[in-house]
Amino acid sequence: MAEAMKGLKRTHRCGELSTVNVGENVTVMGWVQKQRNKGGLIFVDLRDRSGILQIVFEEADCGAESFAKAEKVRSEFVIAVVGKVEKRAGAVNENLATGDIEVRATQMRILSEAETPPFPIEADSKTKEDLRLKYRYLDLRRPDLQRNIILKSKISAAIRSFLTNEGFLEIETPMLTKSTPEGARDYLVPSRVHPGNFYALPQSPQIFKQLLMCSGYDRYFQLARCFRDEDLRADRQPEFTQVDMELSFVDVEDVIEINERLIQYVCKEAIGLDVQLPIPRMKWIDAMNRYGSDKPDTRFGMELHDVSGVVKDCGFGVFTSALENGGSVRGINAEGQAEMPRKKIDALVEFAKGYGAKGLAYLSVMPDGSYKSSFAKFMTEEQLDALVKAMEGKPGDLLLFAADKNSVVWNVLGALRLEVGKQMGMIDNDKFNFLWVTEFPLFEWSEEEERFVAMHHPFTMPMDEDIPLLDTDPGKVRAKAYDIVLNGTELGGGSVRIYQNHIQEKMFEKLGFTKEEAYERFGFLMNAFKYGVPPHAGLAYGLDRLVMLLVKADSIREVIAFPKVKDASCLMSEAPNVVDQKQLDELFIQIDEEAIKGQNEE
Repeated sequence: MAEAMKGLKRTHRCGELSTVNVGENVTVMGWVQKQRNKGGLIFVDLRDRSGILQIVFEEADCGAESFAKAEKVRSEFVIAVVGKVEKRAGAVNENLATGDIEVRATQMRILSEAETPPFPIEADSKTKEDLRLKYRYLDLRRPDLQRNIILKSKISAAIRSFLTNEGFLEIETPMLTKSTPEGARDYLVPSRVHPGNFYALPQSPQIFKQLLMCSGYDRYFQLARCFRDEDLRADRQPEFTQVDMELSFVDVEDVIEINERLIQYVCKEAIGLDVQLPIPRMKWIDAMNRYGSDKPDTRFGMELHDVSGVVKDCGFGVFTSALENGGSVRGINAEGQAEMPRKKIDALVEFAKGYGAKGLAYLSVMPDGSYKSSFAKFMTEEQLDALVKAMEGKPGDLLLFAADKNSVVWNVLGALRLEVGKQMGMIDNDKFNFLWVTEFPLFEWSEEEERFVAMHHPFTMPMDEDIPLLDTDPGKVRAKAYDIVLNGTELGGGSVRIYQNHIQEKMFEKLGFTKEEAYERFGFLMNAFKYGVPPHAGLAYGLDRLVMLLVKADSIREVIAFPKVKDASCLMSEAPNVVDQKQLDELFIQIDEEAIKGQNEE
């Protein structure tokens, strides 16, 4: 039977003890990792969040009652132990931080018994993730997952400390807001007291932090919970934590400078990483042309080559038709892969199709200098030589090409570069390459909506010299926007905000909003701008992504205590779920069962 604490008070966590404590009487508490009965001696590995500590039970020291309890304990029993710290009598366990000491028990209490868990509580678990997530409260006991969660707390504290010392104020913004359907889908919350009306959970605190600048708070930050109803990926969740900030009386350089020092401080505090400043910068157009991505992984080369000028007069219709339609022909050089089996090349072709390619052209420069290619018969020897030269090809190299409109070519080759780089083992996983990407386009064209949409959000300031282009050529307008990238993943992004009403109104006009529609959606922000608004700018990081990358986890779920799976459900709590009819009636909501049935059958 489980016992009460009965006045016992823990003196140390398991992993906090060392040879410094030898000779001390201590009280430790935690979960039994395993028990080994050697007859007259019982060894128990006791675990808490700080680590594992070996406890030794001998009847002469702890008495018959405690020894009998020690014989009974099994994995995940919760126990309290009183004893003396000693140097290990046996071999030192170099795999444990406490491997050179043990506690010789004088008293033990069983605080809680446990059933056999559905999987072992151990680091680097081989258990399927779905089962671990169903029993997440057990999964969270695993040492590697605990290290991640503890580090996330440490990083949060470091961020708060740094920004507070820099004069930022931590201010909370509302969780129940007005829906502004521009960007990802909102999560909607029905209102009981306003029947037929809905709140939205915030995708970000964007409007409110700009209002705080209007209110004179100068420097704001918040570790904000954000919600986006979008398809999930390894680095994306429906609810996440954002390190959100906004500053007044600043421009691009001010925001970048303070955030570089923040990154440097947090990385040093969290994992002892020395980030060299200044962090490299790259314009958006250069990132796309060189890497096919606005979040390039710069830990390896294999940059894109634009060969449009070389192939414009060749006889290969795939290349020439792409150029005639205003597109481009670009390629990457997989050095040393000329003899890649055709089966693997075909797999790369299928991979490219998944990113929008109609196909993938290849040319192998064989070790003897001859060419093996899917399109060689359409080109002369001189044209092939010129193409290989433009690609910086040499004997033994495999050249891969995409031809289409620029957006497709960038997307295909950007993804293909990463895939081939992984296959070739070119990526150094011990590197942490930070990069600023700047001067994004202000707009991007939406084929689906047949209009311009904001690449970041509708409050982003155009580059000063591009403001006249808003009327003449909006597609060429660059934004005062900047993203911070780490190892090919976007950590966060920000921009200088529009603070003049006439530019904001022009922005909404280009996004297809009438003046009335703009005021209906964002009127409280635009009205606030009538009463004196300072120039301001901001940035927001995905805290979970940052931690994921610093601990080298494969999924963001490994750094979130209670994450959702791909369909945005929680396997442990079974959310989302049905609710009582009474609750629906109070909210004037009726479920269309036939529509739901039809969708489930699709």
